[in-house]
Order: sequence, then structure tokens, then C-alpha cells
Amino acid sequence: MANLDEPLRNVLGDKTAKVLEKGLDLRTAGDLLHHYPRRYAHRGELTQLSGLQDGEHVTVMAEVVKVQGRTLTRSPGYVLEITVTDGTGELKLSFFGRKGSYRPEKDLSPGTRGLFAGKISTYRPRSGKAVRQLAHPQYKVVRETGAEQAAQEWADEIIPIYPSTKNLPIETIGTSVGTVLDQLDLPADPMPAPLLRRRGLIGLREAYEGIHRPQSWEELGRAKKRLKWDEAFVVQVALAQRRLAAAALPATPRPPSFGGLQAEFDARLPFELTKGQREVGDEIAADLALEHPMHRLLQGDVGSGKTVVALRAMLQVVDGGGQAALLAPTEVLAQQHYRSITGMLGDLAQAGQLGGADNATRVALLTGSQGAKARKEALLDAASGAAGIVVGTHALLQESVQFADLGLVVVDEQHRFGVEQRDALREKTGGGRPHVLVMTATPIPRTVAMTVFGDLETSVLGQLPAGRSEIQTHVVPPEKPAFFARTWERIKEEASKGRQVYIVCPRIGEQEGDEGDAIAPDDEGRRSPLGIMEVLPKLEELLSGLSIGVLHGKLHPDEKDAVMRRFTDRDLDVLLATTVIEVGVDVPNATVMVIMDADRFGVSQLHQLRGRVGRGSLHGLCLLVTDAEPGSKARERLDAVASTTDGFKLSRLDLEQRREGDVLGAAQAGRTSSLRLLTLQKDEDVIRDAREEATTLVEKDPDLSDHPGLATVLASLLDEDRADFLEKA
Repeated sequence: MANLDEPLRNVLGDKTAKVLEKGLDLRTAGDLLHHYPRRYAHRGELTQLSGLQDGEHVTVMAEVVKVQGRTLTRSPGYVLEITVTDGTGELKLSFFGRKGSYRPEKDLSPGTRGLFAGKISTYRPRSGKAVRQLAHPQYKVVRETGAEQAAQEWADEIIPIYPSTKNLPIETIGTSVGTVLDQLDLPADPMPAPLLRRRGLIGLREAYEGIHRPQSWEELGRAKKRLKWDEAFVVQVALAQRRLAAAALPATPRPPSFGGLQAEFDARLPFELTKGQREVGDEIAADLALEHPMHRLLQGDVGSGKTVVALRAMLQVVDGGGQAALLAPTEVLAQQHYRSITGMLGDLAQAGQLGGADNATRVALLTGSQGAKARKEALLDAASGAAGIVVGTHALLQESVQFADLGLVVVDEQHRFGVEQRDALREKTGGGRPHVLVMTATPIPRTVAMTVFGDLETSVLGQLPAGRSEIQTHVVPPEKPAFFARTWERIKEEASKGRQVYIVCPRIGEQEGDEGDAIAPDDEGRRSPLGIMEVLPKLEELLSGLSIGVLHGKLHPDEKDAVMRRFTDRDLDVLLATTVIEVGVDVPNATVMVIMDADRFGVSQLHQLRGRVGRGSLHGLCLLVTDAEPGSKARERLDAVASTTDGFKLSRLDLEQRREGDVLGAAQAGRTSSLRLLTLQKDEDVIRDAREEATTLVEKDPDLSDHPGLATVLASLLDEDRADFLEKA
């Protein structure tokens, strides 16, 4: 008998075990049983030979009338041809290969009745008459007694089709799974019996049988339901334990201070906060007042006003005697945040300066490209506590950066940072842990938030602030060249009104390399994506008379900052850029964005890019230029982006088109996943129910001492790397 940890060599023998390990990295009985079929075949109803259609997948019952082999004339090889009939017509069964290598020759002698399944094709021999055939069909010999019943059973059989690799036949996987199931000795079910009854779930042994050897579609459905539950529940237990552990950590409470910086800032705001901003602000304020660290995810669509919410939280911490650090993924975005925050605070950010408010603080900027003098000053302001707010890039993570009393870490666009990087900043505090606010402008479907960010409390800003304008999006397709010509006319019209334009390309286009996260070409023969250095000379002709600036990641940081300042100050009409402008760049006077080779970008990335326009009272226009043909998947993506400005709807579409990635590890979408049956897109109800049950169970039994089977399953899922990932995340 074998348990799930049993090495496959002990069950299947060395030869088969080595094949499975080399081809699919399967080492134990559990590995193999969790290598689920990717789909299931159904042979279907029996078909009469007289009614066969070319290209049709059929199952027939017939009698062998003739067996003959012949050598192929046009290529080396041999074909065994078996003629069968059911009384209504004849059919050839063709088996190609080496002479003498066939079992059919032994099994299917004249007079034998059998079932044959495959795809009908037609060939025309030299005789000229078309012949219908099944090439390499599945077959099963049936006895006369009960032949009709046997035929129907064989036709109704559900056939698992396993993911495989070259040189690893699917039959080998299926046979190996059957051997393991026959010898499987499972311990007690890891799921609590009351939970199984409450959720209407079958036992684990029954689930393994049902997923690999289903006798009916209903049995298969019950098996999938149970195994999906296990995937969702174990992840949610891990996250519930993380939430409970986080709640036990110490942190310095920073309750709201009436009459402080935050109150003064609120009183000066030239606009009203939205209802959503007020509600989320209250949630964050309450978290900051607690004696354990806040771990909150703030997600809001493009332009929803996250920066104001984050700034108010930072000011609350400063009022409480602490410091706040804002970590941005790029220098462009860090400088943008610095200018935006100092601009909004005015004299409240000018402590120690002429004209500074009495209760002012300082805002320091720390980036990798700073000169020695500016860097030294920023480091001193952070270490002494003079700077209540420190904005920076990865430079904030260096050992030389110290804080007097770091009370809040705000991470912008968290997906741009590795877990280790975020952890390094979180450790720069004294006895307790800092509060953590994670922000993202990439809308996250609820299922992903529950699963990937399940150890964080989640706040959503869904309402756009007053004054934000509509953004119209149109596809500029290859079949309408007049639209392309009109694009450049429209840019000139906008510039003549004193407005500005972004033009975005997937890459730089220089010899030494590219930049950006554009999707790789997916069709053979497609040209390389457009680069800004290729497009620039053409733009200078098409847009003669307009001032054009260039921005990309390989420019020196001072150059990048200078270009952005010129664009912000309206010295440039057009900014030709890569995706370096994707997040955070805020120029209210920019009204048009043209995205070249738009089909080379992902859905969420296109949505982020177009969020750079329409940021003021002027309407925004986004033009998606593409050579993708109508009806292609690329065009479907672009049409979807053009059809809605709802980032959450688009994020669900984006998730449909990508694999989820490893939800408990560092792998990104499209790579190895610990989810095999559960899909974040379709199984929201399963994830929601699992989260509810896991939270209740962990509150009663935090270390799972009353559920040893579940603790064992969790330990196997959370290997050392994943446990470390969760600890730091």
C-alpha cells in the first residue's frame, strides 16, 4: 500500500518513475494524483458506417473482414490495413509504422467484432475510388454475448486526457495513476467531518477516484468540487493564520490628532473629498490608532484619488510623532510624488524655511541618482526625524538609510517590488512594526484580492473625484487607413488649443536593448514592435512645428526629470515615451494619448496608460493604433479596452487571458501555480466560503493542534520558500 508521500519508484518501478520525474517533475504518489486530467474525452454514440462524414469523430462497432499489410511506395515504412463492416458499409483501419510491430494484427483477425473510435479521413489510392479510413483508431474487441451492452458501455466511457510532454505517452500517465489508486492507503481525511457535511463535500479517497476514473459526469463534478475546495481552503487557512499573527505584533498607535497637520491640510483642500475617500480615510485612521500594525491594501482605479488618501494617513502619523515613508517603483514616479505632495502641502512642508508654517514638517526625496550633497541632506532629515515624510525609490532600502521613528510605510504599485525589498523597509523601525499601506492603481478582481492579498484588509476607491473628465477610447485599425491619417490631424488640433499629447511605443528601439513590459509577438513573421527612436523621425515630419520630447528608462535621471518638467510646464507639445509614464504621471493639460502597436500591451497596462489623460476638466482621448486584424484575439482585447473605462471589468478580462501564477509564492502570472483546478476567475463562491470557514477554524484553533491532518497538508503546501514569502509579505 502507498500513501501520498510514497516515492513513485516504490509503486511503479524505477523505469516508469524516472520517465515521470524527467518529463513532469512528478516524484511521489501525491504528485501524480494531483496531476489532474486537463480534459475528458467521450467516445459518444455509435455511428453506422453508411452515415460517416469526413472529419467527424466517431465510434463504430463492426466486424473485421480483411487484414493485409503493404509497404509504402513514396516513403519508407509499412501500413497495416484492416477492413471492417457493420452491414451498412465498409471502413479501413490504418496503422502506420514498422512491419511486425502491431498488436492489431494479432487482436483483429477476420471474424472478430470490435469497437473503433477516431477521426474519419478520406484518401484516394491509385485505383481512383475514395476510401474512408480511421488512422490509428482506439479499439476494443467485444464478445458476441452482450456485445450491444459492451458497445454502449465503451462508447459512454469517460476518458481522462492528461497534460504530457514529448516522449511521455498519455497512456503511461493514465496507467500509472491507476496503479497508484489501486495501492493508495490514505490516512484520515484532513478536512473536519462537520465541515464536509456542512458544505456537501465527498471524502478525499472518493474525490481522487472521481477525478481520475469517473464513472459518470456527475461523479466527476463531485470530485472537482471537493478538490477545488481543498485548494481554496488550505490557502485561506494559511492567510488566516497570517492575519491572526499580524494582529498579535506590537505597533505604536497613531490616533488622529485634532488641530494638527492633517486638520490644517483638510481645511485648505481646494476640493471636497469624495464619499469613498472619506470612508477609506476613516478605515485607515482607525487602523493607525490600534496597537498592532495596519496591513491594508488600497486599490483604486486610475485617477480615483489614492494619493490624497495616503497623504492624509501620512500626516496623521506625523501628528502622532512618527515618520512616513513612501516607496515608489521608478524615479519618475518618486519625483512626481515628491512634487505633488510638496505642492499640496505648500508651507506645511517647509519646516525651518522662511515662510514655513509654524506646525510644518519636511518632505525629503531620496533616489539613487541624487548628488552627494542632496543625498546627505535627505539622509540626515530622515535619521534626525526632521523629515516627517520621506519619498524614495529602491534607494530607501539601503542599509545607510535610517529613520528616527518610522510609523507608516506606503508602498505604491506594490507589484513592482519584490517581497524582500518591501521587508527591508519594514524592518527600519525600532521595537514595533510600522503600519503598512499598500496602494495599487491596477484594479484587482475580488477573488484575487481574497486569495493573493488575503492577509491584508482591503479598501476600494471606486468613485472618481469631481473634476475628472471622461476618456474616450478608439481603435485605429489597419483596414481604415483614414483613421490613422486623422490621428495626426487630431494631435495638431489639440496642440493648437494649447493642449498636450502623449505618444507611447512598446520599446526604445536602440541596438543595446529594449524597455517596457510589452507583450511578446505571438505570431510567426510579425515585425518587431515599434521603438520610439524609430518613430521619432517620422513624427518630426508628421507633426512639424510641434515641440516633441523623448522619455524612456535609459535616460539619465536628471534628463528624465528635466523632460517631465518641460512637459508639465507646457514647454513641450508632445511627449514620446515608453511605459515609464504608465503610473503616477499627472499632467492635467494632457488630453490625448496615442498608443502605437497597442496590441503588444496587456489589457491592464493599456488601461493604466490611458489614465494619464483626462486628469483635469478637459476630456481625454486615447487612440489604440494596431495592425491586428479584425476577429483576432488581439483585436478582441483592444475592442474590450475601447468599450469600457471600468478598470475592474477589464481586470477580470485580463485574468481570463492569463494564468493566475503561484498564489503562495513569488512566481508571477503565467508561471507555475499551486492552483490546479481552482480558477480565481470562476470560483469566487468557493474562495469566499473557504475564507469564511478558514477564518472561523483558525480563530478557534490557531496552530491547528486539533486538526493534525490539515496541519500536515498545510506544511506540505508551504515549503520553506513559500513560508518565507508569506512571513515577509
